[in-house]
Amino acid sequence: MNISIRKCTVEDAQQLQQIGYETFDETFRDQNSPENMNAYLEKAFDLNQVQQELSNALSQFFFVYVGDNLAGYLKVNTGDAQSEQMGDEALEIERIYVRSSFQKQGIGKYLFDKAIDIAVQNGKPTVWLGVWEKNENAIAFYLRQGFVQTGAHSFYMGDEEQTDFIMVKDLSAADH
Repeated sequence: MNISIRKCTVEDAQQLQQIGYETFDETFRDQNSPENMNAYLEKAFDLNQVQQELSNALSQFFFVYVGDNLAGYLKVNTGDAQSEQMGDEALEIERIYVRSSFQKQGIGKYLFDKAIDIAVQNGKPTVWLGVWEKNENAIAFYLRQGFVQTGAHSFYMGDEEQTDFIMVKDLSAADH
């Protein structure tokens, strides 16, 4: 399988908006009310919001391709761009999303490995993420990758408060 990755620029805003909307909707629509899902999607994937995130020097987005087909994307944050203040020694993996037609092909692991590489290259000894408490497959994956749950925070899907587990991996350990 020919997998490649490319860093996104502001010129990619519409394509990022589209795949972000699509993959989030595919992943979570069945577990949320249509009203809450639509409210979240309209806010999180508003074109101005996407352009603002792409313009933030402390956030990086990457598209992943299988051949010529856009299969998913990654978003990582450092410094003040992190969704929780975890300090300058940390890198947040905010989003790893893969289109349903490309799932179960190692694309998510490929994006995860890219995030770890970015952390190492930037001297970040800590990688963390928030994962919905009901996303058991993702939680199991992160546990297998050496993450530990250290806390939780609220995530709002429309007007519904949900809980994301905060999971952290120490890269200063030799076996990352």
